[in-house]
Amino acid sequence: MSERTSALLLLLIVACCSHVAAADRPNILWITSEDNGPHLGCYGDEYATTPNLDALAERSCRYLHCWSNAPVCAPARTAIITGMYSTSLGAEHMRSMVRMPEGFLLYPQYLREAGYYCTNNSKEDYNVVKPGQVWDESSKNAHWKNRAEGQPFFAIFNHTISHESQIRNEIDEKDRIHDPAKVRVPAYHPDTPEVRKDWAQYYDRLTMMDAQVGETLRELEEAGLAEETIVFYYGDHGSGMPRNKRWPYNSGLHVPLLVHIPDKWRDLATDDFETGGASDRLVSFVDLAPTVLSLCGIEPPDHMQGHAFLGEHAVQPQPYIHGFRGRMDERYDMVRSVTDGRYVYIRNYMPHLEYGQYVSYMFQTPTTRVWKELFDDGELNEAQSQFWQRKPPEELYDLESDPDEVVNLADSPEHSEVKERLIEALIEHLVRIRDLGFFSEYHLHAYSGGDREPPLTRYEAVREYDLYNPRTFHFVAVYSTDPDSPQDRIKAYLNECARFGPYEDLAMYWAVTGILGQGGHHFTENHRALHNIIKDSIADEACNPAFASTRIVAAEALATHGDDEDLEAALPVLMEYANVQEHGLYAAMYALNALDRLNEKAAPLADEMSALPRESDAVPRRMGDYIERLIEKILADVD
Repeated sequence: MSERTSALLLLLIVACCSHVAAADRPNILWITSEDNGPHLGCYGDEYATTPNLDALAERSCRYLHCWSNAPVCAPARTAIITGMYSTSLGAEHMRSMVRMPEGFLLYPQYLREAGYYCTNNSKEDYNVVKPGQVWDESSKNAHWKNRAEGQPFFAIFNHTISHESQIRNEIDEKDRIHDPAKVRVPAYHPDTPEVRKDWAQYYDRLTMMDAQVGETLRELEEAGLAEETIVFYYGDHGSGMPRNKRWPYNSGLHVPLLVHIPDKWRDLATDDFETGGASDRLVSFVDLAPTVLSLCGIEPPDHMQGHAFLGEHAVQPQPYIHGFRGRMDERYDMVRSVTDGRYVYIRNYMPHLEYGQYVSYMFQTPTTRVWKELFDDGELNEAQSQFWQRKPPEELYDLESDPDEVVNLADSPEHSEVKERLIEALIEHLVRIRDLGFFSEYHLHAYSGGDREPPLTRYEAVREYDLYNPRTFHFVAVYSTDPDSPQDRIKAYLNECARFGPYEDLAMYWAVTGILGQGGHHFTENHRALHNIIKDSIADEACNPAFASTRIVAAEALATHGDDEDLEAALPVLMEYANVQEHGLYAAMYALNALDRLNEKAAPLADEMSALPRESDAVPRRMGDYIERLIEKILADVD
């Protein structure tokens, strides 16, 4: 055999082997839609009109308990793309940006290494810096058809027509097919024409989205690829209606998930997978990356925190799924939630904040505005009023008897065992993933990364030095913010912060946050020690810069609960940090939020606030108008 013939034969063998390898791996198609819960016919919603998704469900498995982990897009997508909880990376805040630890890749990169052609059409919106090229193509033109012949593909098509912004936009009369008079208004919303119109238009948008899904599926069918392709459909978090999107209730986290596995790949399914039926398995977005890797024959890397629920590397079902809430646009908060599928437990670590903080974007929805107006006029019942009031430290809901989550069972003796079980599940989760939510966003970004090259991320640092225990700070926050906690306990936290080592700033931050939330009784003559410690904490201008968020919350506590002298001492501190050019975005957002909550006490600062810079070159583009929104809101209120 000649050398040339041998070379040609070798090329033929390689080509054949490559074809076999491609044929032995499934294509994966993900179809996603924005801002919609399981309000589909196939999930039992008789008001919905979703024929294409209903047809897909007939040849798929419906997952009945799928959570998005975060009730808003960027941190939810971060959980998907990383296979990790955004809270373990410090990426829980809306449109923040953090580095991944060295060597960690995003799931499409593992697929591409294995020979897959990976496309994203087209939204990314991650909270992590991309570690190199992630997609073969990510744009409105990205498509599986651009791959090499015989190459397996992973493709995402994201439909935006159901997004929150589309609820309040005008639509053609031909698309108005849902009668507002027949819509079910949840118990937490007032029954008004505006609310009914918004809910009906939400369902109209779902019908329009359903038609787009049908087109995507037909294209796959017409290309002759349907029997080679595993199809996922899911929504990216709860509906865009207020008190769904942005809140880690079941209503904000529960999403539809349909998975179709063709007969050819049926051996990749698990025992709970029932074609044309439903699965009770608890799954969430953090599980999607390890699952798609598992379906493609790739063992998920150890750093991924999700659990594969399909494929050769599928694991046993998990007993709980977890949700979280951090900063939502320009407003700060910290909430964690957990469910076993029936009960939802919620821990509010900042219960002094009302649910319905003023998020400018949310108030563009007519439902939000009329809802708030009715509350201000005293025309709402108890369930409808909750959203505009301070949060309780704990919430517990039974989804079987109370699907709208308005009857809080946290203090119910009959449910104490359920609550304690879910609390322990929550704490165990905080510890397992090293939840970084107890760091203020300022703390997270003030960290220098040490002397390493590249610098350590917060994720790496809390593991490298093994000094950060979320269980400890959970209890510091819980005891500090609980109105029934002994005041001596809070005083001890303030006096003994040094025992927390390099995290003494966190202990003081949470202790002072608790005092801010508990009320002015801490500044009576019987408790001047607490008052003096707080006053000292804002006076130390030479303190560690990482204490900025502690000084801000201490200044707010003094201004809120102190006397005129305390207010005079506190306001200059808040105005100092409100300057985004001098102290950066995160300090400025914390300070401006504090000033906004002071209401008329901040009125004398109107001229100074008008002169504050609204932008800085150091502010990420995605967060460019947050300072503007806060300043304009404060000025409108004090005018």
